[in-house]
Amino acid sequence: MERRDAQALSERIDVLLDEVQRRAEPEVSEKVEELVRAVLSLHGAGLEQLLARLDENQVRDLLTDDLVTGMLLLHDLHPDDVATRIQGALDSVRPYLGSHAGGIDYLGIDDDGIVHLRLQGSCEGCPGSTATVRLTVENAVLDAAPEAVAVDVEGMVAAEKQTLLTIEPYRGSQDSEGWHRVELVTASGQLQKLVVADLELLIANLDGTFVAYRNNCPVCSSPLQHGTLTGDELSCPRCTARYDVRLAGRALAPGGAPGLEALPLLRDGTGWKVAIPGRQPA
Repeated sequence: MERRDAQALSERIDVLLDEVQRRAEPEVSEKVEELVRAVLSLHGAGLEQLLARLDENQVRDLLTDDLVTGMLLLHDLHPDDVATRIQGALDSVRPYLGSHAGGIDYLGIDDDGIVHLRLQGSCEGCPGSTATVRLTVENAVLDAAPEAVAVDVEGMVAAEKQTLLTIEPYRGSQDSEGWHRVELVTASGQLQKLVVADLELLIANLDGTFVAYRNNCPVCSSPLQHGTLTGDELSCPRCTARYDVRLAGRALAPGGAPGLEALPLLRDGTGWKVAIPGRQPA
């Protein structure tokens, strides 16, 4: 089953249950709910027995499938607790927070399902970081912790006039605001140009760690796909400005130059997705 089909089926089940609860006689509604609970219990028991026959590596391999991961979470069979999953999600986005927010600490999840985080670093409070940080953190937590109902981020920019980022309940991996699925073929140590939502992106493969930027040198406005990538350092082919692409595009030279515009790039099941603020998926 395709991911979108699974998502549509899940939403259809919710709609049908809601209609039964609103329109059916109470005794009928109770029977339907009992039937659903029985089916889920049987389904969960079968999954648990299946997992018992697998070793840890095989279970970990299953977690690369969004739908299977969602089912394990639904039945409380996921091998990692919520703290481990959130920490793993934050680790995956730290390359983007390196210069935008300096870093992010996980403080815990409270009884109301609110995940508490704290931004830190030299760029804390930088208004330009808001969209990147919001998209990155929100989606990482959304994918990793369906138990969460909101994310409270200490240190979010004052311009937001709020620190509570409301997120939708987990519905499996899906197209959300500003996220676009992309195919990456960049070899290790190489650069790749992509056009997504009419925006040119520059992808760099840093020994297996992929990072994405707007394909534009802030110093001379030239595209960067023909630049020189040496380790984590990218040199503009025209003006020779240099940037640290592992630390979110921080300018190394000339001194005081603006950095590259980093765009969140996250794993999406077996593929990838990139966030482009203000541009919706087609």
